[in-house]
Amino acid sequence: MVQDRTYDPQGQDRQRLRLLSYNIQVGIATTRRSHYVTKGWQHLLPTSNRQLNLRRIAWLIEGFDLVGLQELDGGSLRSGFVNQIGYLAQMARFPFSYEKINRKLSVVARHSLGALTRHAPKRVTRHSLPGRLPGRGALLMRFGEGGAQDLLVVIAHLALSRKARLEQVEYLASLMQETAHVIMMGDLNCGADSEELRLLRLKADLRLPVPGLLTFPSWRPERHIDHILVSGGIRVRRGQVINYPLSDHLPVALEVMLPQGLKLPTLGVAAEGTMAA
Repeated sequence: MVQDRTYDPQGQDRQRLRLLSYNIQVGIATTRRSHYVTKGWQHLLPTSNRQLNLRRIAWLIEGFDLVGLQELDGGSLRSGFVNQIGYLAQMARFPFSYEKINRKLSVVARHSLGALTRHAPKRVTRHSLPGRLPGRGALLMRFGEGGAQDLLVVIAHLALSRKARLEQVEYLASLMQETAHVIMMGDLNCGADSEELRLLRLKADLRLPVPGLLTFPSWRPERHIDHILVSGGIRVRRGQVINYPLSDHLPVALEVMLPQGLKLPTLGVAAEGTMAA
């Protein structure tokens, strides 16, 4: 899936979507447990190795149509004041990019998540997720003409606390109502058999088409916490974890075919989007 870098905006590719979800840990190449100690300072201070790792990530994501990224930096001291979603969009040649800043720590860090897409969304909204500790968020991108047959893409990074995750899933499920076609992706911090994913299947009518994709930790994957879920009308062709350890997570990829009649635009003005509390 990674090596297929062809794109035909006039042909079947308007029905096919190559999806990738990746927690990039702000560009820190964590490939063994000891790196949490030896590289921990990189969460606060800049390093030239971060840009090299971002270029490697850009090479990986260039082969996809829509990418959801978690644990980005929005341009602060630790990233060398580089907005990472903008940098990756430029390096991987994505025409449309969107970001949600979740937490600001003065000039030291700007925690965010983002989306890169080769299709212009009609509308983008940014949401802060509920929870006792602030700092979790979601991006929602709507493709279509504003009707029930639109495609809604949700990118989220859920909390570490199970109680908070359940609240966040309830909130996100309420935003997916009355939309026929939904894709949700992100670091959900819970497994395939968790109550949180059961709630998503029940309340948002989503399914996990390829279970057992172990993504964490990247050097010895034992947990499936990075997910791409889809609604019933979206046909899945294949899914996989990509063994390309540039973070403490591995990326998960899914190739899907959209229902007949739902074709995504490739040209047009990118949506400016709105904020939601």
